[in-house]
Amino acid sequence: MTKNRKSLESVMPSKKLRRLAGKAITDFRMIREGDRVLLGLSGGKDSLSLLHLLLHFQRHAPIKFDVAAMTVDPQSGEFDPTPMIPYLEKLGVDYFYVKEPILEMANEHMLGDSYCSFCARIKRGVMYSTARKHNFNVLALAQHLDDLAESFMMSAFHGGTLNTMKAHYVNDEGDLRVIRPLVYAREKAIVNFAKEKGLPVIFENCPACFSKPTQREHMKQLLAREEAQSPHLFGNLLSTMKPLMSVGLPE
Repeated sequence: MTKNRKSLESVMPSKKLRRLAGKAITDFRMIREGDRVLLGLSGGKDSLSLLHLLLHFQRHAPIKFDVAAMTVDPQSGEFDPTPMIPYLEKLGVDYFYVKEPILEMANEHMLGDSYCSFCARIKRGVMYSTARKHNFNVLALAQHLDDLAESFMMSAFHGGTLNTMKAHYVNDEGDLRVIRPLVYAREKAIVNFAKEKGLPVIFENCPACFSKPTQREHMKQLLAREEAQSPHLFGNLLSTMKPLMSVGLPE
């Protein structure tokens, strides 16, 4: 067994996470024979957990597909994702590290938008460009069920619509599929896995994002209070959101 294989086996995702991610990948037909999957890796618990799930499925799935990762460094001064470089090298995973001065760009070009929205849009554009440049056809993102539930509530409360993140869709240009294999997984299961395996989590500390409470944080707290009274809350929300998650599902 190679050193890299030993490293991967030592951080085997939990059976529960493997089951939930595997079911999402199957239900939404996320990964197919010959796919080249590029993971958006921030260094947070969610994307690091998804990295190890994808590598596990790559080793054990009945189909063949490639997995690589990329990080967009926004150069905010408070967030240093450079430790991802030696970590991915140790795992033997192809890795693309792209610096983009997003905070500086926001100060110059942002009009009528929140910094978080501007940052997300620029990061997504960089990920699309990197995927195209290196011939990847699938972009994997690490949002989980809690994220989808918060987005659903924000859409209903503040947007007057019923909407949430899609599990699998094709981008506007039609040349990339975007997948979210963690859509069935709860955040607490991901936290437990990251802690148990000692994943090298990098905590984002962007002053623009965390200097004040956000609508998303408010919804997270609201859902936590409701779940304390209704243990099946997230299962019910998943049933409600599933048709919304499936909109635009590729053939």
